[in-house]
Amino acid sequence: MTAGSTMTDRKAPETERQPLVVGLGGTLRADSSTERALRHCLYAVERRGGRTALFSGEQINLPMYNPQDPVRTPEAVALVEALRAADAVIVGSPGYHGAISGLVKNALDYVEDMRTDPTVYLDNKPWGCITCAYGWQAAVGTLGQLRGIGHALRAWPTPIGVAINSADKIWDDAGVLIDTGVQGQLELLAVQVLTSAKPIGTI
Repeated sequence: MTAGSTMTDRKAPETERQPLVVGLGGTLRADSSTERALRHCLYAVERRGGRTALFSGEQINLPMYNPQDPVRTPEAVALVEALRAADAVIVGSPGYHGAISGLVKNALDYVEDMRTDPTVYLDNKPWGCITCAYGWQAAVGTLGQLRGIGHALRAWPTPIGVAINSADKIWDDAGVLIDTGVQGQLELLAVQVLTSAKPIGTI
């Protein structure tokens, strides 16, 4: 999944175009639990006919957002352009000290570049949330923060949000999701995002 390979049919008629779901999040550690959960959810979107783009790790390791400086790195431009094109967004964050990570928050700050767009910020776009933390308190608390950020960006948080307790055995040694409860929640999140993102009459 790459940002560039998912938007070739953006100009197709609304009733023919498959919805684009952009995933954003993870950590700077490759194949982190948060990135695994995001990928699993995006794969579920693809299996149901959606298109996806994932921005994780170094792709969201952006300079601190400065609204007074118009200069943007190629990575920042790619992220904002993908969010502009997105029909829905799924955000995943680790819970660091009871809050979303600085990496994810800074990437989301770049949505401010969309403040003067015809569609301001992420207005009316479905917003899915996934959090991972070593304990329920941080996982659930961080989930609430992500949902609040979605509201602030004028998006619609899905009814389900997925909080994952990494202290449990969620993945096997090969990185395969083995917790059926978490698997079901991620699948449901994909369904809810797509249901809201698809044009009327295509569900």
